Amino acid sequence: MPIIGNLSDVYGRKALLTVPVILSIIPPVILAYRRTKKFYYVYYVLRTLTGMICDGGIQCVSLAYVADHMSQANRASAIGILAGVGSAAFVFGTLADHFLSTSQIFLVATFASTVAAVYMQIFLEDTACFKDSIEQPILRTEMEDIDLDRETAKNIKVFKKVPSLKDVICFLKKSATFSLAASVAFLNSLAEGGEQAPFQYFLKARFHFKKDNFADVMLIANIFSATSQLLLMPMLAPLTGEEVLLCLGLTAGFSNLLIDSVAQKIWIPYTAALLPIFTSLVKPSLQSIVSKQIGLSEQGIAQGCISSISSTANILSPFIYSPLTALFLSEKAPFPYPGFSILCIGLAWVKFVFFVYAVDSHYSQCNDKDDISSQDAKLLAAVYGLRGFFCSPLVGRGNRLFYECSVYSFLYPVAKSRVSSREDLKGCRNGMIRENLSYFL
Repeated sequence: MPIIGNLSDVYGRKALLTVPVILSIIPPVILAYRRTKKFYYVYYVLRTLTGMICDGGIQCVSLAYVADHMSQANRASAIGILAGVGSAAFVFGTLADHFLSTSQIFLVATFASTVAAVYMQIFLEDTACFKDSIEQPILRTEMEDIDLDRETAKNIKVFKKVPSLKDVICFLKKSATFSLAASVAFLNSLAEGGEQAPFQYFLKARFHFKKDNFADVMLIANIFSATSQLLLMPMLAPLTGEEVLLCLGLTAGFSNLLIDSVAQKIWIPYTAALLPIFTSLVKPSLQSIVSKQIGLSEQGIAQGCISSISSTANILSPFIYSPLTALFLSEKAPFPYPGFSILCIGLAWVKFVFFVYAVDSHYSQCNDKDDISSQDAKLLAAVYGLRGFFCSPLVGRGNRLFYECSVYSFLYPVAKSRVSSREDLKGCRNGMIRENLSYFL
């Protein structure tokens, strides 16, 4: 994804968006033609290969395209609408599945993918991207007015070639705010991944869910997700800011999983599926925060990095939560709580919210805005809180991490007022950030 995003920064969004859109047509064509065993294996291989480019490529380039055409004031609303359109498409696809035969499903999928490619080529305007920072105009319009933090403006460079892994890591480490956002995205996606496969395994073992039950729960969740992203986020984001919506969504995610973890009746997961009306605000809010921290010439690679980090977390999540779910559903469980693994997923989110608000209340007392922004404080708090939750079961440092974060959140404003130079303070802050990121990078 960073490669596709970086190439879109150099050669334009439309050119790079064309590649994954056209590739997405190929897999459904195979099963629309014939559905034998051999054709299925061909579909499986091609779907895996094209999915490496299409699944995250379309999203990251689309987000970069939105950033190119929207001002900061309207960017959160636009990203929310973009996410809402995707949720609405999932809803219509699920509904169509109830009325179409198997052969018709793949024909409709092929037709829809083809229409998307044709529509993009005819109606979508290309974005003129600056290949070098020296080509950017000195006087920007409101659409181009990006408030870069000082470190981003000084250190982040535009890669003029295909970025290597070393380049991507360098890009992540150059900006403190972006590094923290990437860490939050990883841990948030780790929790989201636990809400998928391990949670479905829990529902099947606990309530004997079948494919129709899963489809109904997913349909309910996506209906409310689409409603929230299309209506609530455009209205609330300009008023409250993305940080408030992020915390609201994480709190709702914890409430959802807490209810499911103690559920005794089959109808309870259906009721809890109403809470994604707020949970669905998490990802677009985080994407909007990232977009506002990066210049126009780095939007593609930035969103590509976030997308690849999130995908990696989704891959790792089942390896963490599935064994834990299986353990507490078996007779060898340490204590009788079948939904304990589901609660652990939710605790990651609620601890995230606690540290966001705890540290933000102390940083708000500082009036010097040049050293560390409000988003820096919130994202730094998020890394501390989530590191404490995920690392303490592995290395036994949960209590120390909790104490460390609490002391740091109280003493940082005091230390800030006593440091003689801004460079010393920045060095202290970056040292703390690097120490935390060493757990993940």
